[in-house]
Amino acid sequence: MDIKRFGSNGRYSSAVVHNNIVYLCGQTCDEEIIDVKFQTQVVLKQIDELLKSHGSDKEHILSATIYLKNIKDYDAMNQIWDAWVVEGHEPARACVEAKLADESILVEISIIAAVR
Repeated sequence: MDIKRFGSNGRYSSAVVHNNIVYLCGQTCDEEIIDVKFQTQVVLKQIDELLKSHGSDKEHILSATIYLKNIKDYDAMNQIWDAWVVEGHEPARACVEAKLADESILVEISIIAAVR
């Protein structure tokens, strides 16, 4: 079994690659901006960069799980998400309201993608 772990810190890995599948840990915005659109843009940019560094891209995303601090932000988050997702390459997706690790976090996105 060939499992590669990246960015491990003793608690979790930022990415795990196994059988040509990239698993990203939940991505959040470090900046305390009280705007879900901005935080979603930052998170999606991080995802783009992480996928690229592990041999994938947004056209190869298989599944996404989106956690929102407040489900009332669903439409605002989707405005950014919909502009980012490549038509014809939409992943399976779940979106739920959740209590997140820090009060300033409005959105967290976890991704599973195939390696190109």
